[in-house]
Amino acid sequence: MNYYSHPTAVIDDGCKIGAGSKIWHFTHIMSGSCIGENCNIGQNVVISPDVVLGNNVKVQNNVSLYTGVTCGNDVFLGPSCVFTNVINPRSAINRRGQYLKTHVGDGASIGANATIVCGHDIGNFAFIGAGAVVTKSVPAYALVVGNPAKQIGWMSEYGERLHFDNNGEAYCKQTNEKYILQNNVVTKIL
Repeated sequence: MNYYSHPTAVIDDGCKIGAGSKIWHFTHIMSGSCIGENCNIGQNVVISPDVVLGNNVKVQNNVSLYTGVTCGNDVFLGPSCVFTNVINPRSAINRRGQYLKTHVGDGASIGANATIVCGHDIGNFAFIGAGAVVTKSVPAYALVVGNPAKQIGWMSEYGERLHFDNNGEAYCKQTNEKYILQNNVVTKIL
């Protein structure tokens, strides 16, 4: 075993867990899920069958990741955020064959207590504010807040708010990396 799991964690047979990952108290990793290298899975987390996490994903305490969710590399999932997988759940009706997919792109951050309604993707380096309810797909680098979530700006890969000038150019205050905004799409200039 090349990862750490707390003695109270439940890890079903048939999971793939990458080297250097850590799984903490009272977490349940279900069969068929795949966790990348150097991930940190917090306390009381549920990772359902067929969920895929990339490398260096940080899942904070009390997060529920249901079947249909995939995350790229370097994703941050804040405390108690939730992903749904059925758009119209009813206790008396089995909708297992109707799970909708949600992908969280590389470097994206989702704040504490946010809810991501299934079938909507989160773009690379997007930033979902705490408590937001995401009811539509979020573009790369977008900053969204509220219920329902609305875009209020753009974020750098470092996690700083971007302020675009009249030419559609912005610089990250921390890294001085340049970003261009054209046709409502942000691109980092290498």
